[in-house]
Amino acid sequence: MSLLDALPTPQVSWRQWRPNRVLFVLFSAMLAAVWLLDVVSVAPNRIVSGEGVGLIEAMGWMGASLVSAVILTLLALSLQPSRQGYQVVLVGVSLLLLLLPVGLMVASHRLISSDTPMARLNMGMAYWLMLSLLLLGWIELRLRLALSRRRLLLMLAGVTVVWGLCVMLGLESLALGQEFRARDDEFWRALHQHVTLVSASVAISIVLGLSLTMLMRRYTRCQKIAFGVLNFLQTIPSIALFGLMLGPLAWLAAKWPLLSQLGFSGIGWAPALLALVAYSLLPMVRNTYIALEQVSPETLEAARGMGMRNRQRFIQVRLPLALPVLLEGIRITTVQAIGLTAVAALIGAGGLGAFIFQGLGQAAMDMVLLGALPILILALIADAGLGALADILRPNDSVQSGDSP
Repeated sequence: MSLLDALPTPQVSWRQWRPNRVLFVLFSAMLAAVWLLDVVSVAPNRIVSGEGVGLIEAMGWMGASLVSAVILTLLALSLQPSRQGYQVVLVGVSLLLLLLPVGLMVASHRLISSDTPMARLNMGMAYWLMLSLLLLGWIELRLRLALSRRRLLLMLAGVTVVWGLCVMLGLESLALGQEFRARDDEFWRALHQHVTLVSASVAISIVLGLSLTMLMRRYTRCQKIAFGVLNFLQTIPSIALFGLMLGPLAWLAAKWPLLSQLGFSGIGWAPALLALVAYSLLPMVRNTYIALEQVSPETLEAARGMGMRNRQRFIQVRLPLALPVLLEGIRITTVQAIGLTAVAALIGAGGLGAFIFQGLGQAAMDMVLLGALPILILALIADAGLGALADILRPNDSVQSGDSP
C-alpha cells in the first residue's frame, strides 16, 4: 500500500454544498446574455432602426474579457457563499453597475465616427438584462447581509449620480441623451408637474387618512362602511377612474365659472389630483389604523397612571409609537402615486407620462425611456428614503412595550 492510499480521503457531502441559487441563476443568465445577445445597437439617425452589436465588437477583447472575468468571479462566489463572500459579491455587483455607463462610452468611441453626427447609440437587450439582473442581485444581497435602507439609499444615489454624469459628459451619441438634450426644458417642466402632483396627492391623503382613521376609531360602526368604499375605489382601473372624474368636474366648471378660473375643469390637474387621492386613501387609512391600534394597552395604561390626559396620551405616546408603521403607509402611497401619475398625462395633467405616450405614438422607444426611467428612479428613491426614515424612527425591541406586531 502506497503512502497516498494511507492518507485519509476527505468526504465531501452534497448537503454541505449549498450555493445561493438566486445569485447563481442571476449571474449565469447575465453571462449568457452578454455573450449571446446584442449589447448595443447603432442607428444612423432617429428614424432608421439600429443594427445590433455584440460584446467583443462593442468593447474589444480586453473589455469583454474584463466583464466576463468579473461575472465568472461572482458566479464562483455564489457556489459556496459566506458573509465575507457576500460582501465581495456586493462590491462586484456595485462595480458592474458603475461600469455600465463606462462600457457605453467605450462602445460609443469604438462604433460611432465623428463624421456621422446624427448617429445614435442604443442600449441592446443584453445591456437591459444585465442592468435588471444586477438590481435583482442587489436586492438579494441586501436581504442576505441585512443591509439598512439608509445604506441602500446611499448606494443607489451614488450609482444614479455616476450614470447621470456619464450621460451628460461622455455620451453625446447615446439616443436617450440626445432625446433629453432636444427636450430638456420640456423634461424639467414635466418632472416638476409630476413631483407636484405626487406631493399634493400624498399630502392630501395623509390629512384625509388621519381624519378618517380617527373617525373610524371613534365610531366603530363606520369602519366596515369606510373600508368597503375605499376597497371599491381601489378596484376601479386607473384610466377608468381618471375618466370618471371628467364629467362631474366639467359640469361644475360650467356651472360655476370661478372654479374654471381656478383650474378646476374636466381635464388637467384637478381630475388627476382627485383620482390620485382616491387611490391613495386605502393604503393610507389601513396603515394608519393598524399603526394606532398596535400600541399595547399596557403602555397607554402606564401613561394614564402618570396623569396624562387623552390628548397627551395620543400625541406623546400613541402617535410616536405608531409613526414607523404610519410611515410605511406613506411609503406605499407615495410609490403608488408616482406610478399612477404617469397615466394622468392622458387627461392633460402633464408629468413624465407625456413622454411615454408620445413615444408610444411615434414608435420612439428612447422617448418612452425618457419618461419611464425617471419615474422608476423617483419610485426607488422614495421607497428607500421613506423606508430608511421608518427604520430610524422604529424603536428597539427593548423599548417597545408588549408583543403586539
